[in-house]
Amino acid sequence: MRICFVSRRFFPAISGMSIYAINLLRQLVAAGHDVTMVSQYYGDPDRARVYGGGPPPAVPGVKVIGLEAIGEQSGGDFEADIAMIVDTIAVEHAAAPFDVLHAQYGYPTGWATLLAAQRLKLPCVVSIQGGDGHWVGSCCATHRIAMERVLAHANALLIGGRSFAGEVYERLGTPIERFTIVPGAVDTDRFTPGVAVEDGPVRLFYHGRVDRRKGVLDMLHALPQVAGDWRCTISGIGPDYAPAQALAAQLGLGDRVTFTGYADYADVPALYRDHDVFVSPTYAEGFSNTILEAMASRHAVLSCRSVGVVDCIRDGENGLLVEASDIAAQAQALSRLVTDAGLRHRLADAALVECRRVYSWHAVGAQIMGIYAALRPAAPPSGVDPNIAIAPCRFRAEPHLL
Repeated sequence: MRICFVSRRFFPAISGMSIYAINLLRQLVAAGHDVTMVSQYYGDPDRARVYGGGPPPAVPGVKVIGLEAIGEQSGGDFEADIAMIVDTIAVEHAAAPFDVLHAQYGYPTGWATLLAAQRLKLPCVVSIQGGDGHWVGSCCATHRIAMERVLAHANALLIGGRSFAGEVYERLGTPIERFTIVPGAVDTDRFTPGVAVEDGPVRLFYHGRVDRRKGVLDMLHALPQVAGDWRCTISGIGPDYAPAQALAAQLGLGDRVTFTGYADYADVPALYRDHDVFVSPTYAEGFSNTILEAMASRHAVLSCRSVGVVDCIRDGENGLLVEASDIAAQAQALSRLVTDAGLRHRLADAALVECRRVYSWHAVGAQIMGIYAALRPAAPPSGVDPNIAIAPCRFRAEPHLL
C-alpha cells in the first residue's frame, strides 16, 4: 500500500508522538509498504531549545517531508499551516497516489488530513494521542469545531485505551464505539533489561518532558521524604527544566538528583538499563510510551491513577499507583520500592512479562496495518465543511500546548 503518515511532532523533538511515529514507520517499511511522512516541526530557536526542533531526519525506506509550523510560530496561525499540509499531501498524491492517509493528533494535523482525504477521495485514519483528547477544543470555537468534525468523519479513530476514550466522550461527546482501541507499544527488541545491581543505592529514573503537567515538580517535592538509599536521574528537556533544577537546589537534594538534559532516542534504552525504578507522576496521558519503555526494561513503575495510565498499570500487580499531586503518597510508595527489594523485583518481573506479551510493536503494528487494509475500499469522508470559525484562541500565546 501507499501510505501517507502525517506527524504532529517528530525527531529531533523528543515526545511520545515522535516515538510512536518512528516505530510505526519501521513496522510499515518492514512489511513492504510504500510510506511518505509529512511532519511539522519548530524552527524557532527558543521553542527548539525547550521542546526540541528542526527539520525531521531521514528514516530508512520512508520519504520524509518536513513542514515548519510557520503560522503556529507567528502568533498561532494554525490555519495557514493546515493549508500547507493539505497542499503538500495533494502534490505527493498527484505524483504517486496514496491508498490511505493517517494523521497523528486531531488538530491541526488530523483536521488537515481529513480535508485532504475529502479532496482526494481517500480513506482517513486519525490517532488521538494526547492533548488533542485532553484539552484541544476547550480553547476556542475554531479548534472545537475542527475536533468535532475530525471525530465525526474520520474513517477510523485510533486511541490508546478506554480511559482516554471515556475522557474524549465526556469532553467532546464522541461515542465510545467510534474508537478503535490500539494500545501504545514499545520496541521490545531495543528496550531490554539491564544487569541487576544489588549493592549501592536504588536508582530512580524520570524520563520525558520536564513539565509540571507530567508531575516532575511533585516528584521533587516528594524525594526528601523518601526513605532508604537512593539516587534519582531526571532525563529530558521541557518548559519546567530550569524551575525543576531550582527546586532541587532549594530542597537540598544535592548530588542525589542529577539532571541529564536532552537524550537522543538512540541512547535512551541504555539509560533505562542503568536504573531500577521508573517514576511517572503524570496528571494525564494518551498512552504512556515511557511507562512501556520502563516495563520493557524491567523497571518497577510508580505512576498515578490518571487517564492513559490505568489502562496498563494495575496497583500492586505490575506497578504502584497513587493519586496525582499527592506528594505524601508518592513519597510513601517510593520508600516502599527503595526499601523492599522483593516488592521491587516482583513488580518489575510482572511488568516485563506483560509488556512483551501485550505491548510489542510487532503486534500493534500488525493491528494498525489490518485497519489500513480494511479501509482501503472504504468510501472517503464526505460532507465535511472546510470552513470553520476563526475565533481568538488562548493557546495562541502558548502554541506548544498543541
